[in-house]
Amino acid sequence: MTSSLMTEFESIYHSPATTLSSAPGRVNIIGEHTDYSDGFVLPCSLEFCTKVLYRKRADNLVVVHSTNYPGESDSFDVSGDITHGSSQWGNYIRAMAFVIKRAGHTLGGVDVLIDSDVPQGSGLSSSAALEVAIGGMFSESSSLNLSAEKIALLGQEAENDFMDCQCGIMDQMISAKGEPGSALMIDCRDLSTKSIKIPEDLSIVIVNSNYPRKLVDSEYNQRRIDCEQAAKKMNVAMLRDANLELLAQSREQLTAVEYKRAHHVITENQRVMDAMSALASNDIKTLRQLMSASHNSLRDDFEVTVAATDGLVEICQQVLGDNGAARMTGGGFGGAIVCLCRAEDVSRIKQAVSEQYFDRFQLTADIYVCNAGSGLKVEQLEPLPA
Repeated sequence: MTSSLMTEFESIYHSPATTLSSAPGRVNIIGEHTDYSDGFVLPCSLEFCTKVLYRKRADNLVVVHSTNYPGESDSFDVSGDITHGSSQWGNYIRAMAFVIKRAGHTLGGVDVLIDSDVPQGSGLSSSAALEVAIGGMFSESSSLNLSAEKIALLGQEAENDFMDCQCGIMDQMISAKGEPGSALMIDCRDLSTKSIKIPEDLSIVIVNSNYPRKLVDSEYNQRRIDCEQAAKKMNVAMLRDANLELLAQSREQLTAVEYKRAHHVITENQRVMDAMSALASNDIKTLRQLMSASHNSLRDDFEVTVAATDGLVEICQQVLGDNGAARMTGGGFGGAIVCLCRAEDVSRIKQAVSEQYFDRFQLTADIYVCNAGSGLKVEQLEPLPA
């Protein structure tokens, strides 16, 4: 795959790429919409990844092509003010350059070719994979020596301050720091992590609803506002600092919506703690209970599921019984669900989804059986043989 990309790079730029920066998408096992309340999350990075091939230029231009958008390109000068361009995907590269410059770093020009197999619009964080891979590229090409954690934080700033999606830190952190074969519990307050080995007999199955999802940035941002308002009325810095007893005491001060949002975050944080133990001990029945409760909370308290993802969870839960777990994953409003099950049950999920999903929703789902992959990698490329 990389050799064909190198050939394409050379055909576009008439010089070989020298370096490859790659960063993965992610699936969140549990801990949804808790990160921007300083809570706990339990994602794993995937083997789907965004690859950024590049070589330094002698000037200050960044020139970008993408195999995913043939015929489109973007270019901008990193020595001047960085503003939005006409290319939506190109704006993510501009966003990273903007926040890195704002942090006081000097950037040089690069020729760039991007290729990604992270499914877009499925809640597997294709945008964070792109931000982190571009952050790795700028760090290496401009000799900035940024840590993986710093690149993740800059990616979040790019999303918040340039792309205007008020996401938390989870997606960028797991893309930057993911570990093969493991989930990573991330404390979104101090950014400490704990690696949890995923049992070898447990399969990660992602079912993309293909519901026409438009994250719905305004809806996402409103959820964050709801959580911040609830925390303020409860006299805590963040909902991370609240518990169910305080929530009950504060009920009269909160609107019905704020109460529900807070209830989700408080109970979801506890579910992450419990899921860490269940995953480590390969306790699939407990994982089923926790992931089912998480999905119900996202549906009823946080109101970010849609009928299609609710339906997929029902289909998978029915076929798996006590032998597997399923819930919505990602920001919501469409996107994907995640199942944990034994390898022998994967075919049963595929069959049930094939037989029932289209009939109920007139949509066709994509199914991915995944392994936990590596985080950000930047490596020098060997020249293609003559």
